[in-house]
Amino acid sequence: MGQNLIRIDSNITTMSQNLRIINWNVTTLDRSLSDWFAFFTAHYDWIILPDQIFWALKIIQFFYYPILAIVGVTVNLLTIGILSRGKCGLSKCVSCYLVAMSAADLLVIILDLILRHIPIVYWEQFQFLRSIDVCNFHAVLLFAATDCSVWFTVTFTFDRFVAICCQKLRSRYCSEKMASVVLGAVTVLSCLKNIIWYFMLTGPYSLLNIPWFCDATPDVLLSRVWGTIELLHHILTPGLPFVLILLLNALTVRHISVSSRGRRRLRDHSSGKSRRDPEMESRRKSIILLLVISLNFILLWAALMVYSIWFRMWFLDATFAYPHVFLQELGFMLQLLSCCTNTTIYAVTQTRFREQLKNVLKCPFTAIVQFIG
Repeated sequence: MGQNLIRIDSNITTMSQNLRIINWNVTTLDRSLSDWFAFFTAHYDWIILPDQIFWALKIIQFFYYPILAIVGVTVNLLTIGILSRGKCGLSKCVSCYLVAMSAADLLVIILDLILRHIPIVYWEQFQFLRSIDVCNFHAVLLFAATDCSVWFTVTFTFDRFVAICCQKLRSRYCSEKMASVVLGAVTVLSCLKNIIWYFMLTGPYSLLNIPWFCDATPDVLLSRVWGTIELLHHILTPGLPFVLILLLNALTVRHISVSSRGRRRLRDHSSGKSRRDPEMESRRKSIILLLVISLNFILLWAALMVYSIWFRMWFLDATFAYPHVFLQELGFMLQLLSCCTNTTIYAVTQTRFREQLKNVLKCPFTAIVQFIG
């Protein structure tokens, strides 16, 4: 019985409009925190490990998502405000990309975490959403914002690759104006690409944590055409960005390694001793920032990407094994965490950003002291 904790009803032709994941009749079972915890503790000994992970994650989400929402909105607003002031020692081009990435992450926090996952976890308090038929429109905005968040990371990676490895192209491409054009184009293309969700999904919310959070008709669920479109969607975001980021980072690191050795030999030969090289230190800081952002993105998106592609391939009969649903729950939690970590990355890798952050955090206390004094 434990192995059947999460399964899809085999009689797919008679299922309801939305894909219901059968979990001891979880569609009719109470899903409050006390119910999840009571069932988990009562049956822990005979539940297999993957199912134990699933139930544990469902309990953690009651605390994790609200805290993450508060932290995510706060840190992204702080990051946008600090970087927009232009006092972090970064070029206008880099600041433009980082501000855009934080703005996209903020939209994902609002559209995905606050307006999608929290209502699913606290479904009893959000039953009124079932009477608001805007889920397919919500899906378009959500997936467009997610695409922007992912592809902004790719464009930033490419910008740093050009700045470090392509000196002839650097002056023309690595500018604030070009960054604005690139970010604008990515935003428009992301919106156009995701209009398809408006027609794939329906207006009512399902309030179930399945790959679609809106109701979908059986024709869409069973259609190989729509299934292929959705599979391509998951390959383009974030499958293709994974490959591009890894490739660009590998080329950038290789170029820096080769040029560093060459510059070191040249400086040692001309001066007779090793001296501090400001240019190479600047490049080193840039590549550290780039690599940390890229690796953070890849690690936190990997689980959800694997589950999404695997799930749709299962529906297309391309694989016989159904992915355990705990992988999806973990994937959503990590993917949403990725929208909150960039501020920490900037604070760790950028000295001036830390200084500006400290000043911002001190402002309320300074104002109180001055008011009292």
